[in-house]
Amino acid sequence: MPRRVTPALLASALLTAGLVGCSDDTGSAPQAAPQVTAAPAPPTQAVAPTPRVPAGTAPDKAFAVGVRQLKLNRDGKRSLPVTVWYPAAGKPGGQPERSADAAGGRFPVVMFSHGLNGRPTDYATLLTRWAAAGFVVAAPTFPHTARGGDGNVLDVLNQPADVSYVLTQVLALEARAGDPLRGRLATDRVAAAGHSGGGVTTIGLFTAGRDERLDAGVVFAGTALGVGTAFAGAAAPQLFVHGEADEVVEYAAGKAVYDRVPWPKAMLSLPKGDHGRALLSDGAALRVVADTTVEFLRWSLYGDQAAKGRIPTDAARDDLATLDNRL
Repeated sequence: MPRRVTPALLASALLTAGLVGCSDDTGSAPQAAPQVTAAPAPPTQAVAPTPRVPAGTAPDKAFAVGVRQLKLNRDGKRSLPVTVWYPAAGKPGGQPERSADAAGGRFPVVMFSHGLNGRPTDYATLLTRWAAAGFVVAAPTFPHTARGGDGNVLDVLNQPADVSYVLTQVLALEARAGDPLRGRLATDRVAAAGHSGGGVTTIGLFTAGRDERLDAGVVFAGTALGVGTAFAGAAAPQLFVHGEADEVVEYAAGKAVYDRVPWPKAMLSLPKGDHGRALLSDGAALRVVADTTVEFLRWSLYGDQAAKGRIPTDAARDDLATLDNRL
């Protein structure tokens, strides 16, 4: 069993590492901060287990994107407004249309967790690309770690349970009479993704707070502080994305968690990448990250083998990233 990190140590480490500034809505670079380090991890098993999503084909067209808001509250104490982007009827391209009619078909669900001092809309450029590719993306705003909250870093430990609660509510829309997403959700094909503090949340959903409904994960600039690396349950492919020049969560810390993943996995490394500002605005780096993550989700949630084959090509575009591919 890996050594568990105490809540006090988690708070100290996250505050020291500067994760309270992991989402930059001003566009300015965060100040350099002491880096989070991690002990070397033992090698993973030689043969990874097979993912459980059967072979299939992802949509080969782009969709228009709709957006809506859900007002949720876990246990009456944790307000969790949720932004949902989804494939919509109509002409693709342009801005997401509020409450647009959903496109025909049934689409996998991706739960996205924002970073500390962030909000889901900070990542709209990336998340709308996922929706346009045929995924329903649900992103809660966490009550304490979002921008405008009280900044309680320790509340990251409660966020895996928040995501699981929101997932239950989102999947229930599939059968809810009159709901715009009724009959449009592939409830048996679900992934979790998150950036920085949301990366901690996402890792937690596959370790200490394992949600067995999850079939895959995407971790941006994440670390396992507080949630551990005891990956559990059925095989769920993982894609890690990390900048080698990350000034907040040391690249080696993310790589150490990646090394402990026992399932099919890949790590997209950006040699000049920082803590993740490329995720917040369009540009060459975001295009590489968006295209690589879309193909990963097409493979892991639709079972599309052709998409899996395109992952190395997308990762290598413009020589902005390298890929450790063990999928």
